[in-house]
Amino acid sequence: MERQKKHTALYNVAKRECARLVGRPLYLFCMVIAPLFCYIFFTTLMSSGLPVDLPVGAVDMDNSSTSRNILRNLDAFTQSEVVAHYPTVTEARIAVQKGEIYGFFYIPEGMSRDALSSRQPTISFYTNNSYLIVGSLLFRDMKMMSELASGAVTRGTLLAKGATEEQAMAYLQPIVIETHALNNPWLNYSVYLCNTLLPGILMLMIFMITVYSIGVEIKERTAREWLRTGNNSIYIALAGKLLPQTLVFFVMSIFYNVYLYGILDFPCNSGIFPMILASLLFVLASQSCGIVMIGVLPTLRLGLSFASLWGVVSFSISGFSFPVMAMHPVLQALSILFPLRHYFLIYVDQALNGYGMAYSWMNYTALLIFMMLPFAVVHRLKGALIYYRYVP
Repeated sequence: MERQKKHTALYNVAKRECARLVGRPLYLFCMVIAPLFCYIFFTTLMSSGLPVDLPVGAVDMDNSSTSRNILRNLDAFTQSEVVAHYPTVTEARIAVQKGEIYGFFYIPEGMSRDALSSRQPTISFYTNNSYLIVGSLLFRDMKMMSELASGAVTRGTLLAKGATEEQAMAYLQPIVIETHALNNPWLNYSVYLCNTLLPGILMLMIFMITVYSIGVEIKERTAREWLRTGNNSIYIALAGKLLPQTLVFFVMSIFYNVYLYGILDFPCNSGIFPMILASLLFVLASQSCGIVMIGVLPTLRLGLSFASLWGVVSFSISGFSFPVMAMHPVLQALSILFPLRHYFLIYVDQALNGYGMAYSWMNYTALLIFMMLPFAVVHRLKGALIYYRYVP
């Protein structure tokens, strides 16, 4: 009888929460529309994988067949496109400052003559590293082009002195290097970013909705009614309130997994089901963090501030944009306090490397520990629901 009473109370709270979810467009926007928009926006934004045809300039003071050949080869690179020629370095620099080009390649006067005379001419290139990715890609292309030009001159000199083609190449490159990019051989930035960026956005929405749905009960003074519906049990009240949200967020997590690995064919070497399981644990861990946030700061304003701050910091400290191992030791230790960090490590182990789930047991355990955290604040939260008076 007691168990049936609890089940009835859980059902009544869940039914009450479903009515609140349907009655407020804010929930629909934050739980469905905003995540879907971000899924499509970010994957479309980076659909090409890598930026292509980045505009660069050229300052060709030599104006020889050799210099023109160098610039044609630079223009043939996928990431670089020579869009303008400038008579002086000053004009090219001004174009970079105006944002018309991201860098320029400078060939001094007499370069081909000095090269043939073995007088070691200097080729310069300038990139705007205010744009990190753009600057890095152009630096790579221009550096490679300068090395190829140097190698071509040396090769021609060796051949002129009687060396064979094989001897010349052995001198230029005594050790042949083969480079193989593991797990993402296309160097696709969408694969690097979207697999963690999309769950991170969903996590941020979970933080905000969990805090809002509880905090608004305090603000609107309906918390006691909510508790009475849950048979005055904070556990039943929380479970009934969060269950409909869990189902919606879990469906949204399944959608991005199917979208990334089934439709866009992103690497998923372990199969999609381990990632769906990780997503479920990730959703539950994020909701648990939301309960802790509103339990520690039981006001809607402060709780939402806490949630937004913690969610935004998660993107920086999870390690998908800047490696955690290169951070300050204090930040390395703090990174374990963010669910997104553990989800990212599971993604690397399961989807990219194809390891067994047992290999990531520490990260799965961490997500389970996050799910236990609400027990530390649940009694404080119940006291706030009963006694706290919201002050605008």
